[in-house]
Amino acid sequence: MAFSVPSPPPRGVEIIEEFRGVDLNSSPTVVEKNRSPEAPNMMRDVPGKVRKRQGYEEIAKYDARINGVHRLNDKLLIHAGTKLYLQNPEGDDTVLYSDMADGRSMGRQFGGKLFLFDGKKAICYGEFPIKETEETEEDEEDVEKEWKLVTLEEKAYIPTIIISRSPTGGGTTLDPINLIGRGFKESFLGTATDKVYQLTTDNLDADKLKIRKLVKAGEWTDLTEDKDFTVKRDTGEVTFTTAPGESPVKGMDNVEITAYKTRKGYADKINKCRIMTLFGVNGAIDRMFISGNPDNENYDWYCQINDGFYWGDLWYSVLGQDGSAVVGYSVINDRLAAHKSMAEEGRNIILRKGELSEDKASFPIVGTLIGRGALGEFGFGYLGSEPLFLTDQGVMAITATDITGEKYSQVRSFYINEVLTQEKTLADSFAFVWRDFYLLSMGTGRVYLLDGLQKSYERDTPYSSYQYECYYWENVPARVFWEDDEGRLCFGTATGQINRFFDNVTSQKSYNDNGVAIKARWDVPELSGKRFYENKTFRYISVILAAAIATGVDVWVQRKGLWHRLFESGARACYFDFSYINWEKINFSSDTTPRAIGQKIKVKKVDKARFSLRNEALNEPFGIYKIGFEYTESGKYKG
Repeated sequence: MAFSVPSPPPRGVEIIEEFRGVDLNSSPTVVEKNRSPEAPNMMRDVPGKVRKRQGYEEIAKYDARINGVHRLNDKLLIHAGTKLYLQNPEGDDTVLYSDMADGRSMGRQFGGKLFLFDGKKAICYGEFPIKETEETEEDEEDVEKEWKLVTLEEKAYIPTIIISRSPTGGGTTLDPINLIGRGFKESFLGTATDKVYQLTTDNLDADKLKIRKLVKAGEWTDLTEDKDFTVKRDTGEVTFTTAPGESPVKGMDNVEITAYKTRKGYADKINKCRIMTLFGVNGAIDRMFISGNPDNENYDWYCQINDGFYWGDLWYSVLGQDGSAVVGYSVINDRLAAHKSMAEEGRNIILRKGELSEDKASFPIVGTLIGRGALGEFGFGYLGSEPLFLTDQGVMAITATDITGEKYSQVRSFYINEVLTQEKTLADSFAFVWRDFYLLSMGTGRVYLLDGLQKSYERDTPYSSYQYECYYWENVPARVFWEDDEGRLCFGTATGQINRFFDNVTSQKSYNDNGVAIKARWDVPELSGKRFYENKTFRYISVILAAAIATGVDVWVQRKGLWHRLFESGARACYFDFSYINWEKINFSSDTTPRAIGQKIKVKKVDKARFSLRNEALNEPFGIYKIGFEYTESGKYKG
């Protein structure tokens, strides 16, 4: 009698050879297999491969939250609480200033100095002459200087606001009043007999007036108050003991008066600003533009070319409606984009260009762009050459359409938006571009990453040309990010710590957070085979891990909603190195190439399964190159 032996059901194979980022928007059932529905503390290694992020070490501690870290050449300034420190790598830090606002500050290098705006008092750190002189540009290098911090008011430029003025009035206006300073100059063309000279303004401050008189071509003499002249400050009237006389140079002003007047609210227009960027005529970066003043939310101001101590009272713009604040800036080619916070009928980005008219700079509005209002003053960054900004609907970019050339904003964070937009601290988040990543920290430990090297074209976002692949980190409580002079990523916390990420990818010591193990995992989306309605039995899994001195993987499976541990790889992906010996995971192999780890498993009678590859060990790297599964299908799944 012949017996027929039923052949076993054919085995299906599922292989993942390219890894992208996370997809936090979709159900694990529909996430594409090369993305993960959950992958804390993972990031792109090389495009298509993923690994555990490196850890960090504490390098300093302050007694207040870190509000900003700013660099000027080789000098580092730390804004902690209300104090501004100059870092001293060899000893105690120097307190430069103790009256900062206890909120984030924004700073830029400009003209060889560091300008800082915190919404309370605009300040500057740099080299300044030890003695105030009237040195010319030619011999400026010979002036002895010192490093110090000053307020912009202390070093405010004194403009000449009127020239060719007669003693009784008239004249030609020249430069605008300096908002940040009290001083101003008026230049007179004297007469033979007039002793009384009338200034254009009254109610002068008590400061001594400075007056100089032209003696001959190129030579001036200084006059002294209460000796050579007297002043009626309430009327702005100056009376000379002896008439200054006519100019020794025909047609040239021969009397210059420097006076001081506090104009209520003028300095606060600059001091209360909190955001800034650099821009100029034809897209140059020779002027500072500032905004964020809560008293004038839709205004911004700009300084004199290459002079951060001169802010003319006429150098400002009114941008859109007064109920919508300017939140930040992006520079797009030779245009400056000011981002508004609330709806301006959908046109929340206002474009300006810089141009010269009669040798004077102006920055007229040339258009508006359609897009969401920006959310948070510190959500801006440039990933490559693309300006990114944060909104209540995710991270957006300003881009040009291929067809019309009209610019508008597009979503760039599609794969994380469902979770990102629910963050309670979203408006207070902090963005920073590090290498090829746009980092967005919530300050709570969660950091989202957009990968500038990996773009995907998502059919569910037809109005965006592409999306960046995304990742997220846990246990990184960054309040502010910056990069040190070695290119290492650093961050400050709300509790005063300064932490620095390790930069050696292969070192075991790089994989801990101040001595705490980094919990990393990569979940595979739910696998339902070729026929979702049939029973599956998963029989084999293989993983190619990046080899390391000590590494490994815990493999878990979720079936019917519950997680179960399948196995732990042990030392099979390790290689031997005498400089690091972990006797629990010792392997005498000298093979440093990626290692395949295969294991028979039995996950039976399920309609689908979700696998998770985890590494939560201290001082262990974890890189994934490939994952493969074998399974069989037979019979209808009945639940």
